[in-house]
Amino acid sequence: MKTIDTGPKVEELGVSENTLAAIILEARTFDATMPEVDEDEGSNDVDDDEISVLEDQDDNPALQVLMEAIKSLSMEEQETLVALVWLGRGDFDADEWDEARAMAAERDNGDVAGYLAGIPMLGDYLEAGADALGINLSETEAQTMSHPQKRAEF
Repeated sequence: MKTIDTGPKVEELGVSENTLAAIILEARTFDATMPEVDEDEGSNDVDDDEISVLEDQDDNPALQVLMEAIKSLSMEEQETLVALVWLGRGDFDADEWDEARAMAAERDNGDVAGYLAGIPMLGDYLEAGADALGINLSETEAQTMSHPQKRAEF
């Protein structure tokens, strides 16, 4: 007899689905940045159709929003994000979720936002980690995208 997995594999994720979806969207916005083309550019952002928002600069607004969103979370929520990334990139299996959470809690959590923002494809790893735990965020992400005020509620 074939069994069908119909729900999440964890009882308590440690972060709400809305918050996770919002972080994923912010991470994907930041992931879309490109290397800076001309560091000595003297033109005006308005004249350039605000294209610099897509360039990876120290004052990149997408990076700032992502970092602030992560910093606004509790330490438990930040540790959950770290464990989800590890799960999403294959460092742990779904069966090892408790071990991943414990290791994330034990690591030096000095600058979690900087650590996470420095991971290429952060949004993809977070979503893959949630998916591995049986949590489908597609609908939550769609709602978050269609209601920008929800995106700002971390």
